[in-house]
Amino acid sequence: MRIAMIASEAAPFIKTGGLGDVLQALPQELARIKGNEISLFLPYYKKIKYNPELETELVTSFTVNLTWRQQYVGLFRWKGGKNNLQVYFLDNEFYFCRDGIYGFYDDGERFAYFAKAVLAAMDRIELRPEILHCHDWQSALVPVYLDAEFRHRFPNTRTVFTIHNIEYQGKAGPEFFNEVLGLEDCWRGVCTYDGCINFMKAAIVKADAVTTVSENYARELRYPYYAHGLSGILAERGRRLTGITNGIDTQVYNPARDKALAQNYSAADPAGKLVCKRALQRELGLEESDAPILAMVTRLVSHKGIDILCYILRRLLERDLQLVIVGTGEARYEHALCAVAEEYPGKFSMNLRFDPALASRVYAGADLYLMPSKSEPCGLSQLIAMHYGAVPVVNATGGLKDTVPPYNPETGEGRGYTFQSYNGDDFLGAVDRALDDYVNHPEAWKKLVRGDMEEDFSWQLPAQKYMELYSTLL
Repeated sequence: MRIAMIASEAAPFIKTGGLGDVLQALPQELARIKGNEISLFLPYYKKIKYNPELETELVTSFTVNLTWRQQYVGLFRWKGGKNNLQVYFLDNEFYFCRDGIYGFYDDGERFAYFAKAVLAAMDRIELRPEILHCHDWQSALVPVYLDAEFRHRFPNTRTVFTIHNIEYQGKAGPEFFNEVLGLEDCWRGVCTYDGCINFMKAAIVKADAVTTVSENYARELRYPYYAHGLSGILAERGRRLTGITNGIDTQVYNPARDKALAQNYSAADPAGKLVCKRALQRELGLEESDAPILAMVTRLVSHKGIDILCYILRRLLERDLQLVIVGTGEARYEHALCAVAEEYPGKFSMNLRFDPALASRVYAGADLYLMPSKSEPCGLSQLIAMHYGAVPVVNATGGLKDTVPPYNPETGEGRGYTFQSYNGDDFLGAVDRALDDYVNHPEAWKKLVRGDMEEDFSWQLPAQKYMELYSTLL
């Protein structure tokens, strides 16, 4: 099957979060399936274009129109691709040669251009995919431009749109339709929602299938609390809204081969985890003790549960434990957490930075991983933590509910500790249950850790589910 993936980021080329991880692993897993030909299309950002370690070649160049604008398109191909997995970059220095990839005043125009340029590029090189799989709002206009302007060139192509985070929808004022999109007026209703242009809404309406990144999140999105205004549109999709829970790249996230660790280890040979714990304590200035290390590698924003963490933080630190947090985010949370960290030297290490190697060492050294998110489409951190032997404590929402069934100490079933209502006291209660088992039931704890590490969190099963969906559409 010929499948084209279209997204705004993908590791190892560029990554700001979980979307980059997904677009690194999913195309590779699909490419392992016999008969598949996978293409991945990304913007040619400055960080990619001027990376001396990345070899690319120019395939073709041409122009596309956005109303009165005539914009250059350079199509580059990564030389490290394989026969059945090719990576292409769309070059336009006006739109993409910038420091950073999101957060600019003209993001709407940049990614409208990207959507149209991708289709024009595929037509130019006579690539006729059977499936166009678009990810999040940045590629949401692809199904629109396909039907509005390119359908005659791709008569048999079907579209899939995946919602990774519905909070970010790609909104613009109503004037954006005439000034940038340049579509016939009959498309205005498709692109408009709640008085503005809404990229994600347009994709939900036009795509042949809509998916999101966990089964529970697909159910939640039918309710206004989670859907950020789009619950009615999503409810209309009915069964065409599918949840497929993400996996992780177990070659990248693998404590048995992770070069960032002080010592590698596995579920069958776990001795290295204690070595990693001691090394982490020394690295971050924590006391070298047997106290459990609780960890978070996260963005410091409210929907990640940082507000309820701050609410219980001093009470949490009164317990016999150590806390490590790695991440950046809203200034109010950065200041609050750093202030408390200064009160608890040797016990609380606050690290305001994005550091993948440090993150690996934190997963490896931690005993418990905290993820009290208010909402979480899927979440990858809890999967990585379990694979590294850190037992998760999570709010039972979104993909966290799918991937972390609550631990039952009587039967030994489950993967972690959960709380059901979003408040700090319930969160602290879940942590206390985990601490009690860690201290008073060490053998059961070791069994829980080993079970988590042995779970299959790879992309093999999700990739098969995507293939079933694609086949249904065709």
